[in-house]
Amino acid sequence: MAEADGKSTVLNGGSEEKEPGEDQHKEEDASESNEGQTQSSSQDAPKETGEASRDKPMPDVEGETGTNRDGEEEEDTDSMDGSGLYSLTEDGERESEGGRRERAKDKDGGKRAARKRNRPDTNHSTSSDEDDDEDEEEEQKDDEDDDEAMEAWLGAELSDLRGPVWRAVPSLRYREIGRNSHQFVRRVCGARGLVQRLELQGRLERHTGCVNTLHFNPSGTRLASGSDDLRVVIWDWAVRRAELEFDSGHKSNVFQAKFLPHSGDSTLAMCARDGQIRVAELSATQRCKNTKRVAQHKGAAHKLALEPDSPCSFLSAGEDAVVFGIDLRLDRPANKLVVVKEGDKKVGLYTIFVNPAKTQHFAVGGRDQYVRIYDQRKINENDNNGVLKKFCPSHLVSSESKTNITCLVYSHDGTELLASYNDEDIYLFDSNHSDGADYRRRYKGHRNNATVKGVNFYGPCSEFVVSGSDCGHIYLWDKYSARIVQFMEGDRGGVVNCLEPHPHLPGMATSGLDHDIKLWAPTAETPTGLKGLKEVMKKNKRERDEDSVRHGDQYDTQLLWFLMRHMRNRRPPRARREGADADTDESWSSPDSSDEEEGGPDHVQCMSS
Repeated sequence: MAEADGKSTVLNGGSEEKEPGEDQHKEEDASESNEGQTQSSSQDAPKETGEASRDKPMPDVEGETGTNRDGEEEEDTDSMDGSGLYSLTEDGERESEGGRRERAKDKDGGKRAARKRNRPDTNHSTSSDEDDDEDEEEEQKDDEDDDEAMEAWLGAELSDLRGPVWRAVPSLRYREIGRNSHQFVRRVCGARGLVQRLELQGRLERHTGCVNTLHFNPSGTRLASGSDDLRVVIWDWAVRRAELEFDSGHKSNVFQAKFLPHSGDSTLAMCARDGQIRVAELSATQRCKNTKRVAQHKGAAHKLALEPDSPCSFLSAGEDAVVFGIDLRLDRPANKLVVVKEGDKKVGLYTIFVNPAKTQHFAVGGRDQYVRIYDQRKINENDNNGVLKKFCPSHLVSSESKTNITCLVYSHDGTELLASYNDEDIYLFDSNHSDGADYRRRYKGHRNNATVKGVNFYGPCSEFVVSGSDCGHIYLWDKYSARIVQFMEGDRGGVVNCLEPHPHLPGMATSGLDHDIKLWAPTAETPTGLKGLKEVMKKNKRERDEDSVRHGDQYDTQLLWFLMRHMRNRRPPRARREGADADTDESWSSPDSSDEEEGGPDHVQCMSS
């Protein structure tokens, strides 16, 4: 997952205008009141979130409105901002209606036959034409009921989209004359009009397994990727060339590989299913000098959390419920910070993230429904198990479903937390709220079931939310309205797991079950029409509801398909390592290190643990 590496100072420094997130209460209040008139039924639904928690200030309109020399306001014909309002009756979807009707007829053919068999066979029975008419009427009524239910569910917690926040021609003109030119790139990266023009630019192909991690270096010139094939590749993504490839030293699926900040791109931290935390030392001559083990979890280690200003310290979290603080300056780098528990029961961890504004705070999530925030200076396991505060959507607190958190991230300024729940939705929390506060926004439409799926903010001021889905698509929501503004097919294999926005440019890299990395940029001539979104969301919701009925059956057909697919595509690890460079396996082990969970190469890297 991409990290918010403490860039708020750089992004907001030297601004001469209102920046997003400053003095915005008036605009939000006015917007909320207008929304209440047009969407009263939908806005009243999330009452459990609390009015105070939902009234988050929204950014002022970015960029100047643009006036001519006579002082008259220019018409906004160059905003490059599409409407972005999705509906379940989009005009753009009509071209696929014929195909859907044919599929619906095939699917419902058996239903019609069954209804006919159940009718009494008498001389006074209706004709077959009348039967067909009745069946078609029933079909139409069922479809209308489904659409109404879907509209009600999707529209329950939506707000109106804001007006255009970036205007292309005025911004270009002001940059030419040197007016606020230092703000140009930041405003471009956060413009909805460009998000709606994202399209596939190319692929990076080198790995022979699923790509589980992507991470740009701080300058954005290099991209690190790690895979099932146990190798790490450093890419010059702009020319689509692999500059360095090396054996990670791990014995099972590589889950993360991240450049440590301020290290000159010479230090890469890694974690994997074998529970090892390793550090690779890279040279300026495009080679890996060695890799060393610095910590060992007694279970898979899915995520690392970088400290934005530190080139030598970071955190790790594992399924053994342990959080390690790792300082490469020490003889024994690993220090056990906390064992995460709910009561007396350990909670295995899937994700961890450091607050970029308060680096002593970090948040974790895993095998239960709670987001937990800790303060490294105040961890006392005898006091509330060391937890500073916990967040959870109110309707999941007492839920009997086995809901867990697959990924969480802080916003660019640390004021918000985004959490993606397994086979549930994505929720936005205010990290400054008190313990137990409910969510502020909810993002719907995707599916997070088959793998440990990531989520991220997109934009320099966290203007959008981006996630992959089991349906193979990439979803981008406007953060404030919770409406989908972009929808792209991102993976032929069926699942998108990793989404890494570029730190300074409008674009991102994604990966999933496919063995390649996909690069996206806003080069489409027209904004997205969100074609096919209706059917995909309906399918995701229907499958989720069906699974919730039979929850607990972890070996359903879909998961077994993933298992067989990965086992078939794996290369023998011995043959893979015969041609690899001889990296050293010198290790700095903590007193709690264990080799129990090496896992072996047959573990499925993308499967939810």
